[in-house]
Amino acid sequence: MNYDNHYRPSGFNFLPPVTKNIIIVNVLLFVLTYFLQSTQNINLNNYLGLHYHLAEDFKPHQFITYLFMHGGLSHLFFNMFGVFIFGQVLENAWGPKRYLIFYILTGLGAALTQYIINHFEITKFLTALNQELEMQELTAEARAYYINLKYEYLNNNIIIGASGSLFGLLGAFGMLFPNRLLYLYFFIPVKAKWLVIGYGLIELFSGISNNPADNVAHFAHLGGLAVGLIIVIIWKRDRNHFY
Repeated sequence: MNYDNHYRPSGFNFLPPVTKNIIIVNVLLFVLTYFLQSTQNINLNNYLGLHYHLAEDFKPHQFITYLFMHGGLSHLFFNMFGVFIFGQVLENAWGPKRYLIFYILTGLGAALTQYIINHFEITKFLTALNQELEMQELTAEARAYYINLKYEYLNNNIIIGASGSLFGLLGAFGMLFPNRLLYLYFFIPVKAKWLVIGYGLIELFSGISNNPADNVAHFAHLGGLAVGLIIVIIWKRDRNHFY
């Protein structure tokens, strides 16, 4: 097999340390989230998921901790599978420290991008809601309803998942190894560069479409991808850090 053009993942025991620990921490937090929810009625997403700054549950640390939270088993599996596929290659190329910095920065970029998008949507919603609250003829019950609606809206608007960093990893992989074959759906060979472009266009179209039934943070994906590409461009100035 020509390693320059093909890639097959190695076993879990051969993963470099940061990639391995990222997967372990995500899985442990996923299990802990469901355990606390079912036994103590504690929703860990309220503490570690990223809230809007006006929400009662917002804390600054959530810009980092949201990366390790997931909303379901499929969400966790596909994100961690992507980290498994791309993370080990990039960590071996960059080393643990640089790889971890990249992972966190792309996660921050994804969070900030989606945060900005959410800001405009939330501001629009709150403006309309405040106009309703300013109406003099509102009954006490109606006023209480709108206040509770505002509270629920802010506190249920949560960003979670490692998808932003995963798209950063995908973008970096596509730039460093553009002609390496990846297997879409496990059997369709696609060069990495075309996969990056394809996923980027899909996310852009999905984000612009703004389907109300779609709860995927597409702009977070694009933010992570964009930050990842920018970092790789900067780092590629010094080839000694890559090979």
